[in-house]
Amino acid sequence: MEYVPTLKNRYNEEIIPALMKDFGYKSVMQVPRLEKIVLNQGVGQAVADKKLVDVAQEELSIISGQKAVQTLSKKDISNFKLRKNMPIGTRVTLRRDRMYEFLERLINVALPRIRDFKGMNTKMDGRGNFTMGITEQIIFPEVDIDKLSKIMGLEITFVTSANTDEECLALLKEFGIPFKKQ
Repeated sequence: MEYVPTLKNRYNEEIIPALMKDFGYKSVMQVPRLEKIVLNQGVGQAVADKKLVDVAQEELSIISGQKAVQTLSKKDISNFKLRKNMPIGTRVTLRRDRMYEFLERLINVALPRIRDFKGMNTKMDGRGNFTMGITEQIIFPEVDIDKLSKIMGLEITFVTSANTDEECLALLKEFGIPFKKQ
């Protein structure tokens, strides 16, 4: 028997029937699903110190469990001493089982470690996607605080197949992401 992530099982067995009942879907295929999770870390100080991007890439790879890639600048901006194709950040896209594994670690381990955490904002992008910002990468237990050179934040984007923000919010609440009370 092959391994299936806990959240994937929960999605198939509990979340799909709950959303079908709430929104009155006729088919299982209408139920919104999580397509991918994108982790993005901008490293603005990399203009001065090139090693920061390599360190950020390594940390993001450790956090996500998948190799992160460097993002390059698209154009020259002289005020920021920025040249075209300079590395200025890192990102990684998680899909399938790795995505569910990361989501489970985020909900059960990382988010409870945030100081004074009151829940996530419910602001969506209008197309059924949700992006949350994390100010310190040290909330993830995989990051070794002793080896940390700089505390940097990262953005986590949840891309869903939902057509509306309401459907996306319902899906993410079912997964267990803590949102602020309205």
